[in-house]
Amino acid sequence: MSKTLLSRIKPLHRPTPTSSSRIPFTPHLKDMVKDAIYIIKTDPEWQESLETHFLDTEIPASDIACHMFDQIHDPEMGLEFFHWASKQSNCGNYLNEFSCSSLLRLLARRRLFSEVESLLKIMKSKDLMPTREAFSLVISVFADCGLVDRALEFYRTFIKIHHCVPDVFSCNSLLNVLVKHGKVEIACKVYDEMVDRNGEVDNYTVCIMVKGLCKEGKVEDGWKLIEKRWGRGCMPNIVFYNTLIDGYCKKGDTERANVLFKELKMKGFLPTVKTYGAIINGFCKKGKFEVVDKLLVEMSERGLDVSIHIYNNIIDAQFKHGCRIEAADTVGWMIKSGCDPDMATYNILITGSCSCGEVHKAEQLLEQAIKRGLLPNKVSYTPLIHNYCKQGEYLRALDLLIKMSERGHKPDLVTYAALIHGLIVAGEVDVALTVRNKMVEKGVLPDANIYNVLMSGLCKKGRLPAAKVLLAEMLDQNVAPDAFITATLVDGFIRHGDFEEAKKLFELTIEKGIDPGVVGYNAMIKGYCKFGMMKDALLCFKRMIQGLHSPDEFTYSTIIDGYIKMNDLHGALRMFGLMVKGACKPNVVTYTLLINGFCLSGDINRAEKTFKQMRSLRLKPNVVTYTILIGCFCKGVNLTKACSFFEQMLMEKCLPNDVTYNYLMNGLTNNVDFVISNQRSEQTENSLVLESFGMMISDGWDRRAASYNSILICLCQHKMVKHALHLRDKMMSKGFLPDPVSLVALLHGLCLEGRSQDWNNVISCKLNERELQVAVKYSEKLDAFLSQGQTSEASLILHSLADQFSLQMEEVDNLEASSKTRPLN
Repeated sequence: MSKTLLSRIKPLHRPTPTSSSRIPFTPHLKDMVKDAIYIIKTDPEWQESLETHFLDTEIPASDIACHMFDQIHDPEMGLEFFHWASKQSNCGNYLNEFSCSSLLRLLARRRLFSEVESLLKIMKSKDLMPTREAFSLVISVFADCGLVDRALEFYRTFIKIHHCVPDVFSCNSLLNVLVKHGKVEIACKVYDEMVDRNGEVDNYTVCIMVKGLCKEGKVEDGWKLIEKRWGRGCMPNIVFYNTLIDGYCKKGDTERANVLFKELKMKGFLPTVKTYGAIINGFCKKGKFEVVDKLLVEMSERGLDVSIHIYNNIIDAQFKHGCRIEAADTVGWMIKSGCDPDMATYNILITGSCSCGEVHKAEQLLEQAIKRGLLPNKVSYTPLIHNYCKQGEYLRALDLLIKMSERGHKPDLVTYAALIHGLIVAGEVDVALTVRNKMVEKGVLPDANIYNVLMSGLCKKGRLPAAKVLLAEMLDQNVAPDAFITATLVDGFIRHGDFEEAKKLFELTIEKGIDPGVVGYNAMIKGYCKFGMMKDALLCFKRMIQGLHSPDEFTYSTIIDGYIKMNDLHGALRMFGLMVKGACKPNVVTYTLLINGFCLSGDINRAEKTFKQMRSLRLKPNVVTYTILIGCFCKGVNLTKACSFFEQMLMEKCLPNDVTYNYLMNGLTNNVDFVISNQRSEQTENSLVLESFGMMISDGWDRRAASYNSILICLCQHKMVKHALHLRDKMMSKGFLPDPVSLVALLHGLCLEGRSQDWNNVISCKLNERELQVAVKYSEKLDAFLSQGQTSEASLILHSLADQFSLQMEEVDNLEASSKTRPLN
């Protein structure tokens, strides 16, 4: 009704009033207003009655209209009166700026934005200017309701009309909404206008601006702003400190935040829960949990309750820093501290448990949250769905999706994306496509990311026609393909040998105006290199640069690899030089490729120099790097170097693979004479592999068994028992049965890992007397390789086993002797 009424009001073209002064609200006028409002509320024919009322009093309605609107609390009634008063044309009566401004305040307070806009238009058409008070309220209300653009526009109009800034409350509302919407730069201009035009600036004004600057990472500017306003309507308080501490912590500068934290306490301010929450969150992000514990104790001593938000931040940070968290202990700890966990707490625990691969434990947490009366949300289900798919339990994931829907949570794009991605990882492409169809039926349309995942899955399965159909469907749905989709399809075609189709798709993508991006160009360059088309690869490389794309490490490494596979080491080195000049830092892959190139060309010295150069740049070699060098040295009959790199690899905790083991075992087995002839000189190198191998060969062991046991010893001495057991199982499948030396190796490893108490649960010991003696002998040899001050219980355990065996044999002998001397009946 109100909008209809206001739309019917036509601007009145009347002469400009000679006076626009506001009539004082005398007791007589107060009675008149009271009577007029009573008539409107109670009389069905109030229009005629009100007209008679004003004729009897001989006071025009326009004189008391402003007071009427001030006293009327119902906007509908106010608009009714406005409509009636606008029609009172007798005796030249009309509503002035004070009356309209009073109505404006009434409408603004009730958040009737359309009516406010309409009234302002009417006032503008009648050359009536809103009062500063009314216009300030309009700005404040629009800002408080988040209508930032209109509030800013009104603010500009206010300055133009009144040649000053609105009151401080309105300006603060405007500044606050600008900061919330990330328009900090505009907020700074408004703030500067307030200061320049001598507008009132209070503590809250400064605090809003400091918060905005901190939000932008400009904490120092916020601090300077406080210092500049110190004593000029701005007094130091805890809010300023909280804002700055939070700003520094979000920026990662916990040292500066801690300085302010200590300063505020020295100045007599008491830190609040918000203060502690900000600085605890900062230290959590840094992983400094010892400091966090001290702050929690300090909060307790000050009688402050730790909020649920603080607990959640701590738990989340512990997961992100790889801390082992027991969910049951964590929940119990929180409850004991007087803080019941909320759904956000359980979501963090669920996500953390899933990231650790404990998806069944995560689901138990979900059920526990439901039993506690908490309502799970999409965040609760998504990690469970994704991880069940990763583990191949996609039926369980689908069950969770159904449960989620039954509990009133409509799966969104993120949930479906998690499920589809998990299914593709599990290799269930057809199920993933079915889920895609179901989500479309539910009104959730796939985005480019989901299409990319599906196409990737189809390409890996070799189902390229189906991937092309999916691309066509995607284009029909007006989903613009991105660079990743182009790269996925191009790479899929290349992997399955359909190079021409890949090239055709790549060119078509560019023709359609779709930028392949760096990933797209990289996929095409990889194809050219794979098929030995190095000139075409270089042309694509140049085209990439012309398209204003900077080649990355993958681009350069791919071309370098292409040259090396073509036995063109000079071409590879030229590209490497271009990479360095182009300010693209070579990575481990790049250096590994060069090392491989030098090894293939027989230049082992340059391979070693490249390895040292890589290490000098603090790049960590990977298993491929080490394996290439180990293989090269084994083929070159330099077992000393090969074993040295193998042991260096283990010291760096870089796990060998089957290729590494095969290179080393073949190198040792095929060069027994070299090992024996150089055994004395090799001792100076202190190579555990060579010493162990040489010792076993001297004792008459089979060379294959000796090489396998040497590697097993080395793994265990470097506390890699898990991988040693994995190697043992593989070797057993090839016919290598456990022997005394393999037992000794594993026993030493378990003892070094501190697992001497349960060694017999991991490895079985079924050795005869001679085998036990061999085991003791090799165990004592291995003790010599322990670091100074380090001891192993392995030899003690073996001596104990030998003693037990001797006692058992002695008892058997005694029984046999007694049976021989016993008289016959």
